[in-house]
Amino acid sequence: MQGAPLPERIVELLPFGSGPLGTAIAALVGAAIVGTLMMTMTAVAGPWAKRKVTAAFTDRYAVNRLGPFGLFIIVADAVRLLSKELIVPDGVDRPAWDLAPVVLAASALLGFAVIPMGSGIHLADPEVGLVYVFAIASIASVGLVMAGYASNNKFSLLGGLRAVAQNLAYEIPLVLIAVSVVLFTGSLQMSEIVAAQAEPLVTLGAVSIPAWYAFVNPFAFVLFLIANLMEVGRNPFDIPEAPTEIVAGYQTEYSSVYFVLIYLGEFLHIFLGGAVIATLFLGGPAGPGPESIGLVWFLVKIWAVYLFTQWARSALPRLRIDQLIEVGWKGMLVLALANLVLTAVIVGVIA
Repeated sequence: MQGAPLPERIVELLPFGSGPLGTAIAALVGAAIVGTLMMTMTAVAGPWAKRKVTAAFTDRYAVNRLGPFGLFIIVADAVRLLSKELIVPDGVDRPAWDLAPVVLAASALLGFAVIPMGSGIHLADPEVGLVYVFAIASIASVGLVMAGYASNNKFSLLGGLRAVAQNLAYEIPLVLIAVSVVLFTGSLQMSEIVAAQAEPLVTLGAVSIPAWYAFVNPFAFVLFLIANLMEVGRNPFDIPEAPTEIVAGYQTEYSSVYFVLIYLGEFLHIFLGGAVIATLFLGGPAGPGPESIGLVWFLVKIWAVYLFTQWARSALPRLRIDQLIEVGWKGMLVLALANLVLTAVIVGVIA
């Protein structure tokens, strides 16, 4: 369904064939295409869309002075932040303090390597693609701990410790819910998961409802959405950087380009979470019309998840840390296990 990966098709266009040099160049070009697409969406989402969506929810004016619809705020913010002085506090633990922002951004960006985006855009399609996504995304926890510990700031340290506590409480349910999808498909390969959702679930006259796992197992879909909110640090789960309690948590001591990388990593993780949700539960790039516009549908689904996270940010109050941990271990974990058992029974009966 997905065809050859993007680097393989780029190799065919190169004049020096598919040798080691051609393969390396094709891989870099393909990665640059996907990375540029994700970075562009992040640039729009962070400085501009976030403000517009929050203003719409709270009945306020958003950015509207710089350029049409205020879009030039993206350039203004980039220049403003990158031109600021990079202040290195006394006593920080370098190079851990320097590496943490890079780890946070790279862990999200690398996750897109195995996401089938439609229209022939996917970099790789390994048989353990789903495992790779969760493994590479979880490296962000290491970056959070590095930033908190290395900053020589108790507020930052507390933010890093909170991040670890959250991830332990919610990443396990997230993986268990994803396993329930694997039980349906019988594969960890991302393209196979998308292909398994291509058949119609119900046909009513001229209307056909696809067998997306959001329709097949809506309980798992809702659980995954909630757990994903925690993973991307959106209300009511934005405990690691709660400004009313710990200033800004793990990112308190960062400025200039380092702050940009942390901010970039935050929104890249939101879009990576949306990409995983679209792949596991919403048919990936599937949608009305020809397959050539699959990328458009995929991006629409990602942005829909992004809008959901921004709604949660504007509408839901923050939990206390003890409440958050209790919900994770006593609520989400139990519900994720129940969903896994129920899915196994259904699959066993159908088989």
